[in-house]
Amino acid sequence: MASWGLQEISMPTYELDQFIRFVLRPHKNCETKLDLIVERLCTFLQEAKELRLERHVATGGSYGRKTVLRGNSDGTLVIFASDFTQFQDLKKNQNEILNKIQKQLEICLLDKLLAANMMIQRRYNRLTIQLSTEHQDITFEVLPAFNPLGASDKPSPGIYRDLIRSLNETRASPGEFSACFTELQRKFFDNRPQKLKDLILLIKHWWHQKCQKKLNNSSLQPIYALELLTIYTWEQGSGAENFSIEEGLRSVLRLMEQQEKLCVYWTVNYNFEDETVRNMLLRQLHSPRPVILDPTDPTNNLSQDKTCWQLLKTEAQCWLSSLTPHESHGSSWNVLPGALSETPGHLLDRYIKDFLQPNKDFIEQLHKAVMIICTFLKENCFRHSTTKVLKAVKGGSAAKGTALKNGSDADLVVFLSSLRSYTAQKHQRRDIIDEIRKQLEICKEEKQLEVKFEISKWQFPRVLSFSLKSKELKESVDFDVLPAFNPLGQVKSGWRPDPSIYAELIRLCESSKVPGGEFSTCFTELQRDFIAQRPIKLKDLVRLVKHWYKLCERKLKRMGSLPPKYALELLTIYAWEHGSGEDNFDTAEGFRTVLELVMKYRELCIFWTVNYNFQNETVRNFLLAQIQKTRPVILDPAEPTGDVGGGNRWCWRLLAQEAKEWLSFLCFKDGTGNTIRPWLIPTVQTPGSCGAQMQPVVHEMVSFRSRSLV
Repeated sequence: MASWGLQEISMPTYELDQFIRFVLRPHKNCETKLDLIVERLCTFLQEAKELRLERHVATGGSYGRKTVLRGNSDGTLVIFASDFTQFQDLKKNQNEILNKIQKQLEICLLDKLLAANMMIQRRYNRLTIQLSTEHQDITFEVLPAFNPLGASDKPSPGIYRDLIRSLNETRASPGEFSACFTELQRKFFDNRPQKLKDLILLIKHWWHQKCQKKLNNSSLQPIYALELLTIYTWEQGSGAENFSIEEGLRSVLRLMEQQEKLCVYWTVNYNFEDETVRNMLLRQLHSPRPVILDPTDPTNNLSQDKTCWQLLKTEAQCWLSSLTPHESHGSSWNVLPGALSETPGHLLDRYIKDFLQPNKDFIEQLHKAVMIICTFLKENCFRHSTTKVLKAVKGGSAAKGTALKNGSDADLVVFLSSLRSYTAQKHQRRDIIDEIRKQLEICKEEKQLEVKFEISKWQFPRVLSFSLKSKELKESVDFDVLPAFNPLGQVKSGWRPDPSIYAELIRLCESSKVPGGEFSTCFTELQRDFIAQRPIKLKDLVRLVKHWYKLCERKLKRMGSLPPKYALELLTIYAWEHGSGEDNFDTAEGFRTVLELVMKYRELCIFWTVNYNFQNETVRNFLLAQIQKTRPVILDPAEPTGDVGGGNRWCWRLLAQEAKEWLSFLCFKDGTGNTIRPWLIPTVQTPGSCGAQMQPVVHEMVSFRSRSLV
């Protein structure tokens, strides 16, 4: 890894875990001795009658959160004095209380163990204690505090209303009373896995080595903010107890690079239900980035020192750019600077714009990559063969206009003259893929292109997957190249395929038991046009749903096979067509409608008649059989054999459970805290509802507002 300024940590990435264990974690015997000293000190203070403590002494800071670095670290001792009966009292007799505490601490020095390991220091209204062992020093700040929780472990909205009112009345700084919530801070960290705390140690070490010395003493220390940022990164990017420390490190630093969009907070102790708290939170969310809120105190934005955060960004960029070429392309978690689940519904459009829409650089990069491969296919492949490239069509999300910002991948369907039928595609595609790969290998050896192949697990692969790098590209682009038969010829805008094309495909599937959707690549242009012609805002809703799907996939993929992403795209189109149909609509309403459709997966029967319909007998009989299959049924609008709903083929149940959980999240609350309602749409399409001239079928309409959830 790149050097951080210390020789001992310029090391191979696989040694990071050992580095943390043997260099960053405190010595075990030092921890044990310090815990004993702290326990004895707290007991002295709690038993001091002069202090009249209302609650036991709370430990906070790095010590309380169990994120102590070896050598020197910090902590807080929070004294809940009975003299304080409300937040406002903290602005009054601070010095008097500190004087009482200092006297008791000096009495503590009569204890031999404490006298040998403790040093007291008082400067104006700041009282600190340094506890020392042979290899470890911890400087505790002593903080008198009001106990707002009483005997409870969970704060009520009333506590935060009082906090906000007290700040206004006393003109105290936001976060000035956060010490009152020290025990909640510690609880927030308590159940985190050890490896996550190790990652926190690594981030803090990076801060001390690269940034701390470059700031003035007056600058705020961002230690707590960095710890919270690390937790957020892990929650959004991994969530596993065992993960790659290297990936976590990269991910945190890459979020520092994006600090202008960083908005991190939790609703474990407070939320948007209470009006006073909601207004405070909304003001925080609309304040300049970065925003990192204390999960125990909504008034406390821990990232307000812009000088500090600009330095963090600069140093993170320097460190990441100093990596070797191999290291710089190392994997990291795909974590956005803001969490979708905690974004209020009325801010979803901004969320999409800030985090999901690809920028011009991405689009240009993708276009260049496609041009490079198209040129390669036409000039390098099949030079000594009668096979010609009829056309190469960009597919996937990039072609449809629904690509995500961090999804730099490209699908390219290559229509070849040698593939004159569906069966030819099935039998010859492996040879074609081998030929394309062979020619790419030659270009690689000649250093014309830099390619890295992904080994297919299938004996007869449908696709050649590889990453492409060249002098023209800023970074590598992942490619899927798929050979295909061209049944459509030249596709024109608004053109509908001849029914005989589908009749031939249906007869082949029925006679040879070819799986439905096997030849969907042949209809890539129709799939592309079906979505590409839609309003921009609808494509943004598709992006949002795809992002949600990726979050679910990360969580659920080990539990079962999820339905294809294309099914969710089609479900989004269907929801908009039947629920709004307008170019400008409420994004949160559309998003909720899609999730409720997912929850009603057992009822879904959805298809379109834009490219095929019920007029041709073969197609009609096949369609009628398709829509009577086990639901969900979601037919590909480009070709009827592709049922991406799949009945029992995929674990829709898992996705439905996740959707139900999401309905309680903030993204389905508006700016006033009210629940956002979905559109009223049918869960079933019928020939009659599509305008087909057939015997009417009862139209099944389901009201999301009246029927119970799955």
